[in-house]
Amino acid sequence: MHTCYTAELLALSIWTGGLVVIVASVIPAAFNSLTMEVGGRFLTRVFDGYNRATLGAILVLVASSVIRECATRVGRMSGGRLTRMEVLLLSTMIVIGALIMVVWGPQSVALQEEAFAAKEEEARKLAYAAFFRTHTAVRGLYLLNLALGIALLAVKVRAWTALRGGKET
Repeated sequence: MHTCYTAELLALSIWTGGLVVIVASVIPAAFNSLTMEVGGRFLTRVFDGYNRATLGAILVLVASSVIRECATRVGRMSGGRLTRMEVLLLSTMIVIGALIMVVWGPQSVALQEEAFAAKEEEARKLAYAAFFRTHTAVRGLYLLNLALGIALLAVKVRAWTALRGGKET
């Protein structure tokens, strides 16, 4: 049981902490050190790596949650049941992550490439406008997932500490 909680907390820490590091350190460093185009391409690769790490975190969270739920149902552990809040938060995070990785992220990258490739000033302005509209939506989804991840982390820590204190959640 403690192994499952530890794996879940580690996965959530990677998911949320990775985004905090990117936003607080990597993005400012990229745009303060590189040109817009080079910085944009670099950050595209950074977010590709972050998305892969997020996918790994999702797999760990789902597997551990299933193990805890199954073990609780067959009586091998007590206090491992998933709460509705855990299921709601994790499900929402997975849907948002999938939207980012499968729909909005690739669309944003394609628009970014169009903007970088545009030669005429008017075409470049239109391409950047389209890119920044999509990019704003993607950025909002990442920040929403960060908030949800922090909330899920708090729910899990609360459940874990209650369990360690001898209380069922």
